[in-house]
Amino acid sequence: MKKIILSAALVTATILPTAAQAQAIPAAVIAVVDLERVTGQCNACKTATAALRSQVSGLQAREKALSTPLETEGKAIQTAINALNGKEPDAALQARVRAFEQKRQQGAQEISRQQQQIQRNQQYIQQQIATKLGPIYQQVMQRRSATVLLETGSTLASSASIDVTNDVLAGLNTALPTIATTAPAQAQQTPPGR
Repeated sequence: MKKIILSAALVTATILPTAAQAQAIPAAVIAVVDLERVTGQCNACKTATAALRSQVSGLQAREKALSTPLETEGKAIQTAINALNGKEPDAALQARVRAFEQKRQQGAQEISRQQQQIQRNQQYIQQQIATKLGPIYQQVMQRRSATVLLETGSTLASSASIDVTNDVLAGLNTALPTIATTAPAQAQQTPPGR
């Protein structure tokens, strides 16, 4: 009986410290970064944002330039149709309606293409920023001896002493002096079976 108790005590004495050692995790050193401020205040980000705003303004101006004459033509066609009092439109009016519909569809397609391009441009800008931020996070964490980096928006409260936003912003300004604001052309997709 003494041998069993002695063996159990020996096993417990050798296994438990090893298990406790394997579970020990060093204390976390946390830093926070305000990504909204970083992406809003980096020099290249400001320039890219202004370029996107200009693209959106150009799209709005083009949309207005296309819609104004279409509205005028649409009203004129509707007036001509109303004047028929239910009679069938003649060949000239039918041709006018077809031409109007074709212009309307072409305008809608043009606006849609430009909207899609602006969305691709915005995603391309975000991709360039994200690509540069990853290594910057690691450098700042290493320099500040942090083991965890959190976005300020995901914390309830934090001390200013653990905020590394200025470090990340400075790193991004250095690593990303310019941002391309026009996404590369998309590769043409070929239909299956070709």
